[in-house]
Amino acid sequence: MRFLAPVAVCTLGAALAGCVVNQASLRCPPSLGPPILVFNVFFGRSVMGRGEVTEREWNDFVSQVITPKLPHGFTVFNANGMWLNPENYRTIREHTKVLLVALPETSDSVGVVGQIRNEYQVQFRQHSVAMAVQPACGDF
Repeated sequence: MRFLAPVAVCTLGAALAGCVVNQASLRCPPSLGPPILVFNVFFGRSVMGRGEVTEREWNDFVSQVITPKLPHGFTVFNANGMWLNPENYRTIREHTKVLLVALPETSDSVGVVGQIRNEYQVQFRQHSVAMAVQPACGDF
């Protein structure tokens, strides 16, 4: 996926540890809250060789994986996505679930989101689970 707005895109593994925005780069007025990270995580629903992740499977994943890791809340919405398969260079269109969550600007936050991505990738045999991270100011 290509993103037009400037975002930090991170991958699992070694890149996760280094994907925390420098707090000095974002100065938040007290009225807007502290620096946070806004994560958009893109869960493709196509599963090679078997069709789509069903609503029930998705809801189970949310209940068993996402909610325990993000107990303070998050938003999920439906989308239609496209991505380039690196093996055959074909553009794939698929239904997608997008997880939107704002978390403190820490490596722990990046790690939790990375765990969710990894669990989905393994459970549903995904090539990847895309993630875009944006620094912001926010409060709850």
